[in-house]
Amino acid sequence: MDNSKDLARITAIETPAVRADTSELADLAPAAAAALRLLGDAIRRGADYESIVEALKAARLPEAFAEVLDAASQAVMAELDQPDVDDYDFDIRLESDNLSGAASDIRNAFRWL
Repeated sequence: MDNSKDLARITAIETPAVRADTSELADLAPAAAAALRLLGDAIRRGADYESIVEALKAARLPEAFAEVLDAASQAVMAELDQPDVDDYDFDIRLESDNLSGAASDIRNAFRWL
């Protein structure tokens, strides 16, 4: 590596989605997970964990993750707008509530750090 501060250089990530030649959106989640795993590995190898956690917070990672779950919750609730769906369908509302609750938990987890 050219720079002693480099932890890793990713040149490609092959995921099942890439191998199946599906949409580009399917590639984002495995790539994000791989990047986070690299940070975890760097900490195990002696990198300063406090600076990595602070960098994640500064990058607003928890908010970005929570936004994905909030959007999923809204998409689930949009199912209730379909003409053949009961407005009071418990399973749909429960799934939406669980996604929304998970988003809140992620936000809270980083507030506690």
